Amino acid sequence: MIRVGIVGVGNIASMFVQSVEFYRRSGGEPRGLIHTNVGGYSVGDIKVVYAVDVSKHKVGRDLKEAIFAKPNQVPKLVELPETGVVVRMGRVLDGVAEHMVEEFPPSSAPQPELEELVDEVRSYSIDVLANLLPVGSREASRFYAEVAAKSGAAFVNCVPEFIASDPQYSSLFEKHGALVLGDDIKGQIGATAVHRALASLVTTRGGEIVESYQLNVGGNTDFKNMLDLGRLDSKKVSKTMAVAATQPNPDTVLDRIFAGPSGYIPFLGNTKVSYIYMKVSGFMGLPVVIDLKLTVDDKAMASAVLVDVVRLAKALKDRGIYGSPGWASSFYFKHPPAPTRSDEEALAVLYRELEKLKIPIEPKRLPNWVFNTA
Repeated sequence: MIRVGIVGVGNIASMFVQSVEFYRRSGGEPRGLIHTNVGGYSVGDIKVVYAVDVSKHKVGRDLKEAIFAKPNQVPKLVELPETGVVVRMGRVLDGVAEHMVEEFPPSSAPQPELEELVDEVRSYSIDVLANLLPVGSREASRFYAEVAAKSGAAFVNCVPEFIASDPQYSSLFEKHGALVLGDDIKGQIGATAVHRALASLVTTRGGEIVESYQLNVGGNTDFKNMLDLGRLDSKKVSKTMAVAATQPNPDTVLDRIFAGPSGYIPFLGNTKVSYIYMKVSGFMGLPVVIDLKLTVDDKAMASAVLVDVVRLAKALKDRGIYGSPGWASSFYFKHPPAPTRSDEEALAVLYRELEKLKIPIEPKRLPNWVFNTA
């Protein structure tokens, strides 16, 4: 069993909790999963045993109810049993933007000190603490990273705050013999994954990107939260660098690539619509234009990756791996410590390193010759 704690009981948490129950009941049906087996663990081996939030609509409620409390929009997809996990009050810090107070009115419950949470995470024997806070939660994300490091739990940083990719935090986790993976989770077939694939294709086929943008709109509270442009700096850096990293000289194309949230449209709900445009210089300098529209369920995209990463974190923890191993984050995150030119390259590196550690992962999504080369 993998004992998981979640920080932020929002839409991703709702999809994640339901997906674990869905695959537990599926009898091993692998449909839709990236990997069915990571380190000997199936998705059904995940158990959420601890949850933190600050909203008065969620604090003090069983997780089964809290994941559907407003303003969450993920529908009930699975009938859940009682979890026995009562959402505890966390630290507000900068986790709630001023314009989001109406959606996330903070509970009046006492806010815990860092050492109190460290002791709790230890007492619950939490293997993995997943950071699912809103974009722009800079102080709060670092607060919970410190909680995880000092408690010895692996920290999975799903938000665009640079923690796993920050040498200072890598050192903090090494010091405490803990693991951190991140930063900014990349959707299964989301806008960044598709944009990167197209950019890699251009380079592989001898073309050059002249200019490119990725515009994203959606209707959940994530997109409303990002109306505060002051909370978007790291998000834009993360998404733009993820695309630029596919190019031979990323720094030279940064000013000609834009990727980021672009609008809040309430009636879209949890649907995310992405518009990806790319102008390419091809053979003899003749232009090629790619214009693509992608429509996805925003939180399904993130949860499909999260169920992999949680199992990977536990498998690495079982082998005594700590700090911030860049190879373990490159395939799954937009702003990893060690960016790669393509997701295929990142996956090949992941498979090779796991093979060295004798950590199983199935099914392999690449031909054996790709990752077995020295």
